[in-house]
Amino acid sequence: MALVNVEAREHVLLIGLNRPEKMNAMNREMYHAIAAAYGRLAREHELRAGLVYAEGEHFTSGLQLDDWAETFANGKGMELGEGEIDPFFVVGEPLNKPVVFATQGICFTCGVEMMLNADIRVAASNTRYAQLEVKRGIFPCGGATFRLPEEIGWANAQRYLLTGDEWSAQQAFDWGLVQELVEPGEQFDSAWQIAQKVARAAPLGVQGSLASSRLARLEGHAAARRALFTSLEPVMASEDVKEGIRSFLERREAVFKGE
Repeated sequence: MALVNVEAREHVLLIGLNRPEKMNAMNREMYHAIAAAYGRLAREHELRAGLVYAEGEHFTSGLQLDDWAETFANGKGMELGEGEIDPFFVVGEPLNKPVVFATQGICFTCGVEMMLNADIRVAASNTRYAQLEVKRGIFPCGGATFRLPEEIGWANAQRYLLTGDEWSAQQAFDWGLVQELVEPGEQFDSAWQIAQKVARAAPLGVQGSLASSRLARLEGHAAARRALFTSLEPVMASEDVKEGIRSFLERREAVFKGE
């Protein structure tokens, strides 16, 4: 049985954690399967968005620490295989396409850190989040130390990073950490509907918007302003722009090809 289910469906790559008997605790094999799926999403032209979800009652109980101890002690962190993209975006290049994330039940440590790199998040109302690392003798090394303060504010983040306490799906929604709060069991369907909308939009426009937003976040508004129109120029020459104009004039939904 695959530890991660990967399926392409209607321009969306579904990436499902599939170790429910272990509460989807992430070992290195699962990590590399997810990294390989992210690499596939980046490379394949027909894939326009990803959807990360988990089988079973819980999203993940976190990293399987005994399997990761050697990696954490090497001073270098995760080592990627050929064509892989780090789902934590702490080594190598980040993914260039959007990811929708759906959580339920327990979503601890690595689950939160992957979610922080997703672009749209859906949570079942029973989701419980936590960065437990300080209770295990370490600290978060998948990006939570610098991304969670950006998302929910410095003191809010430190309240949970420094104690290892849990926070609720309702808190996450109130902070803007998740965008949709749904009944348990509805998280995949809600995320799938959002992913389909993203996939039906113009791929070059979606990727350009995502790249501009990330540039502003990482390097500031000035850098994003400088790159804005140079990045827009090739998009304006695309067939998708012509289709967008035609569909507007013909009062129909556009059919984009990413060209």
